[in-house]
Amino acid sequence: MENVAVFDSPGKGRGLKATKEFWAGDVIFAEASISAVVFDSLAERICHSCFRRQDKLQRCGQCKFAHYCDRTCQRAGWAEHKQECGAIKAFGKAPNENIRLVARIMWRLDKDGPVVSDMQLATLEELEDHITDMQEDELKEFKVDIHNFLDYWPRTSKQHTIDVISHVFGVINCNGFTVSDQRGLQAVGVGLFPNLCLVNHDCWPNCTVILNHGNQSAVNTLFHSQRRIELRSLGKIAEGEELTVAYVDYMNLSEERRRLLKTQYFFDCTCEHCKDRIKDDIKLGGREVDGVKPSEEQVKEATDFCFQMLEKMDQARLKGDYHDVVKICREAIEKTEPILADSHIYLLRMWSTMSEVQSYLQYFDEAADFARKMVEGYMKLYHSNNAALGMAAMRAGVTHWQAGQIEVGHGMVCKAYAILMITHGPTHPITKDLEAMRMQTEMELRMFKQNEYVYHSMREAALKNKPMAMMHEPKSVEEGIKNLFHRKK
Repeated sequence: MENVAVFDSPGKGRGLKATKEFWAGDVIFAEASISAVVFDSLAERICHSCFRRQDKLQRCGQCKFAHYCDRTCQRAGWAEHKQECGAIKAFGKAPNENIRLVARIMWRLDKDGPVVSDMQLATLEELEDHITDMQEDELKEFKVDIHNFLDYWPRTSKQHTIDVISHVFGVINCNGFTVSDQRGLQAVGVGLFPNLCLVNHDCWPNCTVILNHGNQSAVNTLFHSQRRIELRSLGKIAEGEELTVAYVDYMNLSEERRRLLKTQYFFDCTCEHCKDRIKDDIKLGGREVDGVKPSEEQVKEATDFCFQMLEKMDQARLKGDYHDVVKICREAIEKTEPILADSHIYLLRMWSTMSEVQSYLQYFDEAADFARKMVEGYMKLYHSNNAALGMAAMRAGVTHWQAGQIEVGHGMVCKAYAILMITHGPTHPITKDLEAMRMQTEMELRMFKQNEYVYHSMREAALKNKPMAMMHEPKSVEEGIKNLFHRKK
C-alpha cells in the first residue's frame, strides 16, 4: 500500500490520496477480502470458493449448503467454511447472505485479530456503520438480522456484545462490495474490503474497481492466488490527488444520484458534476436539426411518453414476452426519436433494450443499428475510459459482426478493447476474450477488403454448416459494473 496514504478529505472525512503519479490502467492497489459469500439466490449455481459459475457443482457432504467446482476448490475454501459448516448443521439451515458474511468476518477477526494483513489501512472498528442514519423500516430488518445471527452463532465460538455485532452488520450494509462472476458480467456475491472502504465517491471519478478472481485451479493450494479487488487508474493522477470511485451510475441525473447517495450511503454529494448539474441538459434534451430545436413542451411530452413506455417495457420483459417488448420499444422510438436528443437517457434505454432483444431474436441488422446509436450516445455522457462504455462497445462490436458488418464491428471491438485494457487489465478473462475477438475480426476485415464477394460467400457457408445457436436471454452486460457496492434497494 506504499502507493496510497490515508488523509482527511475536506467535507468527506477520511480518504485515500496518491503518493506518486499514475497513468491510465495502472493498478494503484490490490486487496483480498476479509471474507465474501455467494448470494442466497445463486448458492447452488456459483462455487463458494472461487465464485465461478459452473453447470455442475459438488455439494458439501456435511452442511449440504456450500457448493464447489471440485475437491480442489473445496480444499481451498475449507478454512473459511469450516466453522460455517458446523454452524449451518447445528442451525438446521443456512441463514441469509448478510448473516453468513458477518459470521465469516467475525470468525476471521477472532482468529487473526483486527488487522488481518500487513497491507490493511483501517480496522473494522474504524469504519462507519451509519446505524443512526437508518430509516425505520431498514432498522426493523437490521434488528431481525441481528436476532437471527444470535440464534445462528455457535455457543462454542467466542461471544461478542450486541454493539460489536451491530457495528459489523452496519459496516457491511454500507461498505459491502459486490463480487462478480469470472467474466465480470454478473454480481454473484458480496465481500468486505477494508482499504476499498476508504476510497471516497465522486460522480466523475479518477479510478475504477474490478474483481480479479486469482487462480485456484492448481491441485496444490500453495500455488493458488487470492481473489482480490484492483483499484485501477482511469487517467493521469497527480501525486497528492485524492483517489475516487463512483458509487452510483453517472447515467442518472444529478438529482437522482444525490438521492441514491443520501439514502444508500448517507452523505450529500458535493462534487462538481452534482453542484453544476453537468450534462443534465443533454440527458433530457431535445434533438437539434439544422440549428432548430423542439420546444420545451414537445421535449417534456416526448420524455413523459418515453418514461411510461419504459415501465410497460419492463413489465413485458419480466413476463419474457420479447415480441411485445419490441413492439413497445418500436412505438416509443418512432414517436420520440425525432424529438429527443441522441444522448437522452430514456431513449438510450430504449435503444439498449432493442439491441439486446433483437440480438436474442436474431434480427442482427436492426440490433446492430440500435447498438451503434447507444454507443454514440454513451460517448457523449460517460468518461472516455468508463467500463460501461467499454462493455457497450463490446456488445455493439459483437452485434455488428453477427450482422456481417465487419468494418464497424472491428472498429467497435477495438474501441472496447482499448477501454477494457485500462479498466480491467490484460489478464482479465473478458479482456482476453476481446483480444481473441479483435484478432478474429481483423483477419475477417482483411479478407473482406481483398474480396467482399468471397468473404460473404465463405461467411454464409460457415453459418450454414454451423447454424447460429440461440443466444442467452437478454441481460444488460453493463449492469454488473454500474453498481459497485452491494446495498439493499
